[in-house]
Amino acid sequence: MAERPAAEIAVPSKDPKEKKKEEDKKIDTKANGVKDEEEELSEEDAQLKSELEMLIERLKELNTDLYRPALETLRTLIRTSTSSMTSVPKPLKFLRPHYPGLQELFETWPTSENKSLFADILSVLAMTYSDTEPRGTLRYRLLSASLLPPTSKISEPGSWGHEYVRHLAAELGEEYTIRQEGEEAVPLPAPEADSDAPKSKPAPVPGTIEDLHNLGLECATFFLGHNAEPDAVDLFVELEIVDRIASLVDANTFSRVCAYMDRCVTLLPPPDDVTFLRTIHKIYLQFSKFPEALGVAIRLNDAALIRQDFNASGNPVMKKQLAFLLARAQIPIEWLKASASEDADAEDEFPEDILDCLSNTQLSRHFKEFGKEVGVADPKSLEDVYKSHLETTRSGLSANVDSARANLAGTFVNAFVNAGFGNDKLMVEAEEGNSWVYKNKDHGMMSAAASLGLGLLWDTDVGLSHIDRYTYSPEEWIKAGAFFATGLLNAGVRTEADAALALLAEHVENQSVPLKTAAIMGLGVAYAGSHREDLLTLLLPAVADDGVSMEIAALSALALGFVFVGSGNGEITSTILQTLMERDDKALDEKWGRFMALGLALLYVGLQDASDATLETLKAIQHPISRQAQILVEVCSFVATGNVLRVQRLLHLCGEHLDALKEKEQAESAEGKKDENKDEKKEDKKPDDTFQSFAVLGIAMIAMGEDIGAEMSMRQFNHLMHYGDPIIRKSVPLALGLISASNPQLPVLDTLSKYSHDHDLAVALNAIFAMGLVGAGTNNARLAQMLRQLAGYYYKEPDCLFMVRIAQGLVHMGKGTIGINPFFSDRNIMSRPAIAGLLATIMAFTDAKAFILDKYHWMLYFLVTAMYPRFLITLDEDLESKPVTVRVGQAVDVVGQAGKPRTISGFQTHQTPVRLGTTERAELATEEFIPYAHVLEGFVILQKNPGWEKEDTMQM
Repeated sequence: MAERPAAEIAVPSKDPKEKKKEEDKKIDTKANGVKDEEEELSEEDAQLKSELEMLIERLKELNTDLYRPALETLRTLIRTSTSSMTSVPKPLKFLRPHYPGLQELFETWPTSENKSLFADILSVLAMTYSDTEPRGTLRYRLLSASLLPPTSKISEPGSWGHEYVRHLAAELGEEYTIRQEGEEAVPLPAPEADSDAPKSKPAPVPGTIEDLHNLGLECATFFLGHNAEPDAVDLFVELEIVDRIASLVDANTFSRVCAYMDRCVTLLPPPDDVTFLRTIHKIYLQFSKFPEALGVAIRLNDAALIRQDFNASGNPVMKKQLAFLLARAQIPIEWLKASASEDADAEDEFPEDILDCLSNTQLSRHFKEFGKEVGVADPKSLEDVYKSHLETTRSGLSANVDSARANLAGTFVNAFVNAGFGNDKLMVEAEEGNSWVYKNKDHGMMSAAASLGLGLLWDTDVGLSHIDRYTYSPEEWIKAGAFFATGLLNAGVRTEADAALALLAEHVENQSVPLKTAAIMGLGVAYAGSHREDLLTLLLPAVADDGVSMEIAALSALALGFVFVGSGNGEITSTILQTLMERDDKALDEKWGRFMALGLALLYVGLQDASDATLETLKAIQHPISRQAQILVEVCSFVATGNVLRVQRLLHLCGEHLDALKEKEQAESAEGKKDENKDEKKEDKKPDDTFQSFAVLGIAMIAMGEDIGAEMSMRQFNHLMHYGDPIIRKSVPLALGLISASNPQLPVLDTLSKYSHDHDLAVALNAIFAMGLVGAGTNNARLAQMLRQLAGYYYKEPDCLFMVRIAQGLVHMGKGTIGINPFFSDRNIMSRPAIAGLLATIMAFTDAKAFILDKYHWMLYFLVTAMYPRFLITLDEDLESKPVTVRVGQAVDVVGQAGKPRTISGFQTHQTPVRLGTTERAELATEEFIPYAHVLEGFVILQKNPGWEKEDTMQM
């Protein structure tokens, strides 16, 4: 069918005559652009414009008497002009075309007060030219100041408004950078699009560095007065005078300034981060905020500051609160006593009640009461944890088989789940002949006996009598376990009796290896972080002695690392370095070398650049262990700093493919021979690539301090998992476990769940353990379900099943009341002994076959230094429990937000004592009490608020 012809009719939008007129109009306005603009101006604007133009004409006349009034009027017009947030103020808009002419005019004037005022006005106009003539605002501001006679003073920058001050602050930062680093540090401005002029060099800015600093102080004072604390801090960072902010803050602004600075610390390169912390500390002391100041001093790990803060408060109740904080951080009590040279008359002993708080002696009593309050005091059996009726195993297989492996797993599950309550049925409450110890074989007995120490954790009085009966056992392994239990029992608690030292010291020289290692590690765990000199003389000889096996030497070094964690002790450092240099290659090739290196690294936890000399010395050692030690020392020094450069260096190490290089060399060897000698070959190669494993863990160590870094590292781990060598793939799950210990976020759980089904069983094993670390003490239901599925999946793989059981024990640690996250006090302060314990445990998993799955499963107990109850217990001033209502919710970061926003979201109201998750925060529900502590966590002492009245009395 033919298409119907359609007629096309063009429809003009407007009458053609009109169009013609418009075109004529356009040509006309182009020729006379000014006319068009004036037509658009309202009457007021036109009047303002003509007035401004008249004032400018005045300034060009020869009569100097007219200058002053004209300038004054100009200033008033600019200052009083208001505009919306988005548009330029009208006077600046109209004066912009005259700016170049005014600049030329300014140069012709002689020096006078008028010229100074003129410069001040030009400084404001320069804001409109900031893209083509950089730093004009600053230049004229400083010229204006220099032209004034000494008697009169220039107007405050704030009098020109907030935008002007922000502009000035930005230019100050640029100018300071140029003076420090040269012109190249700041890019030149782009020339205007229509001008053909080449890039011109901006006019130099007058004034000295001191002038810049003084102007910076004026701007910062304005910012602090107008709720712009972050701007003030940023300006001072650019001018490198952060320490001066302490003199500008007042009672209203100091908390916001400190909160913002605190958030910046992890993003700063050293040494700026330490400068920031010291400034925050100074400000807190200025306003008598002792707990906050002490928290910062602990982060700085500065003994003198800690002692000064602890003794700064005259209030004995406040001292108790500070003592609780120090006990939580496990600060050596010796640090608080003035050295003999400093103060001869200082009291040597603390009052009994303060010493109790410092030594954590009441921890066990409060923890058990807390357990009763929360309803978890009754012991849990293994079946309560496994819930095997929910597992998806095929029935009939491996049902009720009393295998040694399963019993060993049961030992650990029982120990972790019932830790600290001192009432589990398998060990503590068991009848004489029926103890769980006898259901284990050989080295299994050692872990079983040691589990007593965990079951009775922190309870030094009752615990020793329970353990004592096993120390007389004829079985060597049981005896060793009892020694180790003595050490575990005293972890994090100091007693006058010093039982651990008294009982274990004599066995450090014992002939039997199990007894010797148990005594050495028992001491290491019991006195972690105490810096006790008497342990140095006891343990150091074993490190230096060439006659002892590498195992004893390495464990002695590790124990010293625990005791002197973060001390940078020179004597231990030199001894370990000496040993690494003098021992023959065969000894250093042993699997124990890594623990010797770790012992050295732990001495430098958090010391940053202090480890440089040690790193240089390590480079001189001609053995692969030197590389492992270098990485460990470096990551321990920068733990939780989020230092980007170090992470990049570690990623570079992870990217090396050692196998490819090795294969080239070994291409000659026959193909058949390869398969036979697979295990031997692995042994050959091992010393070369272990360092990559530590590099992966190192990324987690450095990034664990702040959330952004931790999130970024997750992506890197994903890449490493795809492209890395087997040793790297094996280490990634451990790194994930370390970076979010006791903090089960969904992305991490899903990733680990995926890795736990990996075809490489070493990866799967570590992933299962990491799942235990991530969920430690959280009772996370989703994680428990995943682990039950894994138990069904791996029912034929004894190693993996053993690990699944241990992970189940970790997830229910302390029946959900004990966590292992090394950060506390709103995740701001890092506990050094906790880092040591986590690292040592994870180190044993870098070669699980040689340690955990061999006869060194007792290394799992290293976690004890990181285990701490996750509670909030409120006490009255006599340290008796005082129930109050609190709100517990997810912590929200409110730094830099306006007003007083809520610091928690989605809260529930509870009666104390309550359990707090890793990312949770608590606040008091009423204002009836005032807390002595700045963060509601752990033990908090309350003081009655004198101004508070009950609601019912107020209505009367």
